[in-house]
Amino acid sequence: MDYNAVSMFIAVTQTGSLSAAATRMGVPLPTLSRKIAELESHLKVQLLERTARGCRVTDAGSRLFEHASGGIEALQEAERLIVSAQARLVGRLRLSLPQSFEPWWELLGLFQRAHPDIQISVYSTERRVDLLSDGVDVALRVGAIADDAVVARHMLTFRHVLVASPRLVERHGRLNQPADLSRYPCAAWGSALDARPVWMLGGHANQVSATFTVNDYLHLRARAVAGDIATELPSFLAAEPLEKGELLELLPKHPFPDTALHLVYRRQRHPSTIVRAYLDFCSAHLSIIEDSCRVPSDEE
Repeated sequence: MDYNAVSMFIAVTQTGSLSAAATRMGVPLPTLSRKIAELESHLKVQLLERTARGCRVTDAGSRLFEHASGGIEALQEAERLIVSAQARLVGRLRLSLPQSFEPWWELLGLFQRAHPDIQISVYSTERRVDLLSDGVDVALRVGAIADDAVVARHMLTFRHVLVASPRLVERHGRLNQPADLSRYPCAAWGSALDARPVWMLGGHANQVSATFTVNDYLHLRARAVAGDIATELPSFLAAEPLEKGELLELLPKHPFPDTALHLVYRRQRHPSTIVRAYLDFCSAHLSIIEDSCRVPSDEE
């Protein structure tokens, strides 16, 4: 079997089109198309169905992708080790992390300065990616991990904070219990257009009558600082405006529950040297993230 052709097939599966795969691998499109046709001829099975929008993987192609992708990456890792002799880490690291997690972007900059020969590609999204089909090496995930296909390394625990600007509190009055939120214009994070947010305050679920929902915590923070709404923010986004007095914590005696933060990677026998270096670097520099998650303790 031509393992170079298998690598091209894996790239097509991950990118969804022949042209995108050719660009990623730096080979001419006719060469890539010919190689995959030869692979299909060798295996005597169709791996890809060409469509007007790109390519769709057949059932046989899905089985090949599932079993071959890890092996190809292991061969690529072996090649990197031999070429570099581990003197310097050289290669590519594909990450996924939420757009709003500002402290992690600082940590990522430190990692790249420590390993300038690693090419880093980041898929920035608030959705939960599929590591295999999206071609991601390591993803930053918030909350519980219930996926046997990945290994999760626990990083830290933080909580969200209910906040509003001093002006909004002055207009609508201070809160004594979650039911008092009905006096406030509230906005919430939502993963779908028809999301119905629920805030867990003091261990009790509270249905939020949100006038605005969005899957972007940075926008929620801006609206809260502007005095438009009360909302919940991750502590690493709330800490600085709370310290400056631009926001106040609401209902501190009814806190949100703790939330776990993990780095997850595909379950395989030996993670690549670059993946291990990234995981270990993040673990060693967690103080950057922990400092950003500290919320001033003054009650409203």
